[in-house]
Amino acid sequence: MQPKTMLASGLAMGRGVALQALVSFAAVLVLWQAAATGLALPSFLLPSPADVVAAYGAYGPRLLTEAGVTLAETMLGLAAGIAFGLLAGFAVSASPLAGRLLSPLLVVSQALPVFALAPLLVLWFGFGLASKVVMTTLVIFFPVASAFADGLRRTPPHFLDLARLNGAGRLRTLRLIRVPAALPALVTGIRVAAVYAPIGAVIGEWVGASRGLGLLMVQANARMQTPLLFAALGVLAAATLLLKIAVDRLTLRLIPWIEKD
Repeated sequence: MQPKTMLASGLAMGRGVALQALVSFAAVLVLWQAAATGLALPSFLLPSPADVVAAYGAYGPRLLTEAGVTLAETMLGLAAGIAFGLLAGFAVSASPLAGRLLSPLLVVSQALPVFALAPLLVLWFGFGLASKVVMTTLVIFFPVASAFADGLRRTPPHFLDLARLNGAGRLRTLRLIRVPAALPALVTGIRVAAVYAPIGAVIGEWVGASRGLGLLMVQANARMQTPLLFAALGVLAAATLLLKIAVDRLTLRLIPWIEKD
């Protein structure tokens, strides 16, 4: 399949998925409104969609401002997590000894709950941008590193045999054979990381921050402003979805020979 045809197919599929998502979202709104009306619960327990829309109207500028802060933290953490994930993937697959030494550390980094690390990161890096970027990096580091290392290890053996027959050294084989063969696995890891990246930023903001959607959620919850809390969650969900779509399209343009599922 030609790259242009593959790209067009991927974009068409993306539009179909977006339409399905809109239909599902509309169905959820209808059920939500019916539940809020039928149960007649106060808005601080279960706000109706109309209450959330009113919160968007009342707090729209602030929601956008705080979303911009969270998105900046997410993007910086995503870039740092991908960079460190690539380095770790190279290191793990470089030699059996390095793999045995680093693999347990990668697993331990994910076994520790992020909520336990967040207070320490705020203590070490402060309430500003740095602690949220580090938290986001830790959340998405493992998916990228593990996916890339697995892709490098699973290079087809006949490719490696062909490289050796042509006299290619380790670095040339890595650059021309192993890395291109590992790109599908790397793209999968990056797409997973794009979904989890905002979670790291928001968790950091919950623990300690001066700006961001996470701080706004904590404040709204403490004041029982549940419609505002739902509105912030909606903005976070929309930002995550847009980030996922942007990453999907960027990977299709940069690596068009990887067919999208």
